[in-house]
Amino acid sequence: MKRLFRTKVFLIVALALLCLLLILTLYADETATVIDVVDGDTLIIEYSNRKESINLVGIDAPESVMNRKAEIDSRSTGESLLTITSKGIDAKRFVEKIVNKGDTVFISFDVQAKDQEGKLQGYVYLSDGRLLNEEIVRAGYAKAMVFPPNVKFRERFIDAHKEARTYRRGLWRSP
Repeated sequence: MKRLFRTKVFLIVALALLCLLLILTLYADETATVIDVVDGDTLIIEYSNRKESINLVGIDAPESVMNRKAEIDSRSTGESLLTITSKGIDAKRFVEKIVNKGDTVFISFDVQAKDQEGKLQGYVYLSDGRLLNEEIVRAGYAKAMVFPPNVKFRERFIDAHKEARTYRRGLWRSP
């Protein structure tokens, strides 16, 4: 009796893993290995036998270092550079809890696989099937920032952004 139960459990788990693999195969174009987390919306990956930087398309996390974009964000929001970069560090730490160096991830591209500077921009799926871009927004560590032509997950990201703000997660927590 116990043996039959174990066999059924094994078959269910195996079937679930096969379904997950099928879903990732349908959505993801390529596999990559995480080398490093740069910040809340950028990873360094090994992709096609090269070290590449990839922007997580459709989202915008605060900068984790003081740079030109952090200065622009500071002027537009009225927040200090220190506040901006401290939020950026929080976003980076959140991503580092989800993605580890050496993890295999699945990359999917939208209409434009590279930005104007030639940097990869894509959707990153975790090995459990979750979309990293969406997870970061839902946790409140990035804003939905969707621009044509890369709009594949526009509604999902906007819904995740609204949820994070409603429940005051991540960047939207009260000080």
